Amino acid sequence: MRNVYVVTHAQSLHHVERRVGGWYDTSLTDLGRTQAEKTGCFLKSAIDSSDVQLFSSDLKRAAETAEIIGGHLEKPVTLDPRLREMSYGDAGGKPQDWFRDRIKPQPSDGNRLDHRVYTGAESRREVAERVGAALGDILEEGAEDTVIVSHGFASTFLVIAWMMVPVEHMGYCSLPARPGSVSKLHEDDRFGNRGVAYLCRTSHLED
Repeated sequence: MRNVYVVTHAQSLHHVERRVGGWYDTSLTDLGRTQAEKTGCFLKSAIDSSDVQLFSSDLKRAAETAEIIGGHLEKPVTLDPRLREMSYGDAGGKPQDWFRDRIKPQPSDGNRLDHRVYTGAESRREVAERVGAALGDILEEGAEDTVIVSHGFASTFLVIAWMMVPVEHMGYCSLPARPGSVSKLHEDDRFGNRGVAYLCRTSHLED
């Protein structure tokens, strides 16, 4: 049996400044730090084993969330840039209103996997491949419980990759991962089946 907890980083400055995130690197807000503390408390109560490992995107907002969680779990954080959010290229850090006026619409031919929303942005395929590769390496570590701190859109690909969905079928996937949300992924011992125990949980932030 093993469990993977996919955590979306807590509220960051780019949220309140209404700027495009991606690889635009901002720290947590005061509310974000509170959300991270609550998430850490929740995970400490949810995880029974001592065989726990903690991984995170190397962007500040994720790494800071992971450090706070790590304090509750008493575990070090391993940073992995492959867990970053999708890069929005030249639009990173720009105001959201500015971006909405310039975003490149999805192609009419249906090739969503290779579409780039702005100059220099990553495609869905590129994000899915790097996030999936990171998950594969993390699972090879073999821990009973694993916590992965990533980003809203990137976490979608972590969950879908866990379910062994091929990249070619990830063109339409999108999960409602809000800041501080947690998804629990589970694999049973008997059949090796993989499932989702809960998805994008945020009730712990309201306690």
